[in-house]
Amino acid sequence: MTSFRYEAVDAGGRRRKGTISADTQRRARKDLMGKGLTPITVQSVSNRTKSSSERHRRGPRAQPTEVIAATRQLATLIDASLTVEEALNAVAGQSKGKPIADILLSVRMRIIEGWRLSDALGEYPKAFSPLYRGIVAAGESAGNLGPVMLRLADMLEKNRAMASKAMSALIYPAAIMVVAVLVVVALMNFVVPQVVEQFVGMGEDLPAVTKLVIGVSDLFREWGLLLLVLVLALGAGVWQIRRRPETRLRSDRLLLRLPILGGLLRELDAARFARTLATLFASGAPLLDSLRAAKRTVTNAYIADRLDLTMTSVREGASLSQSLRRADVFPPMMASMVAAGERSGQLPDLLDRTASQMEEGFDRTVTVALRLLEPAVIVLLGGVVLLIVLAIMLPILQINRMPL
Repeated sequence: MTSFRYEAVDAGGRRRKGTISADTQRRARKDLMGKGLTPITVQSVSNRTKSSSERHRRGPRAQPTEVIAATRQLATLIDASLTVEEALNAVAGQSKGKPIADILLSVRMRIIEGWRLSDALGEYPKAFSPLYRGIVAAGESAGNLGPVMLRLADMLEKNRAMASKAMSALIYPAAIMVVAVLVVVALMNFVVPQVVEQFVGMGEDLPAVTKLVIGVSDLFREWGLLLLVLVLALGAGVWQIRRRPETRLRSDRLLLRLPILGGLLRELDAARFARTLATLFASGAPLLDSLRAAKRTVTNAYIADRLDLTMTSVREGASLSQSLRRADVFPPMMASMVAAGERSGQLPDLLDRTASQMEEGFDRTVTVALRLLEPAVIVLLGGVVLLIVLAIMLPILQINRMPL
């Protein structure tokens, strides 16, 4: 007899975990179903510890784009009535030469041994996240794996696109600011000292602007390295402080109150949460389990904390729309769309529409912000350069007015 660690759902939709003894994994699944439980994962205790640790250390890592493409291809083939083993073999052949091909062939061997797809994917946690495996497990339990994996591929693509847009929105202004700082530092350290040095020896009283620029230049040259170390130490200290749950909760709450950035962060998390919840709920997963999994995709600690209140309200019998209104962290439109979905019985579709509208709003806000940021940075940099030029030119004009 072998011990198997299982995770299952009972008739009331509650998640159960434990161990069971059986001759084979298939027999363990049958025993669980005989007890009125729907198994999600069933793994040998010894194999799970050994195999997972080895895969985690040595297993190939697939690129997110490869995982998304493979998911979509698997969904198409499984929906076309191919078995999971045949679909895995076909997609692995299509991806020959890529790390994902080796992963899929290994997963195929597990399927032949009698494993469920979600269990076999768990051998590669770096390629397939717990959320990914949970959605696949829900599709297997509901008997509609093909459509569920198709929705999963759509969700992964859109979440990745949103993350890329958010990163692009941060990289562009950051790059401009870095270039601006480097230009100013170069002027203050190499140009200003050489030019102003000619005036200092003449004994004339320099203009206030020139004295200010000379002072800043001397500060950079003499204390620049120390200032850099202090800035890095301050950044490391802030990062360490933010790792504390209570500090991160307060700081993330303040971030949501910022004029433009707060709205962007709110819409980004709302879109990701809505799309994940729609995918899980459409796959047949219980609502509470779907909420719990969708909450993991939220990056803002304050929003995640308020979603605990949402789950508590749903557990006590409140509707999802009422619970979201009580949390008061997502745009009001989201709760209205959820309420319409609950009345019409089309909650996943309306959640998808909500996510799409949030994404469109995010795109518009980012576009406008970037258009305003570009001239603002140019004006700021131009003002600093103008100040340095004035610091150099004013003494020259003053010398020209001196009597011979």
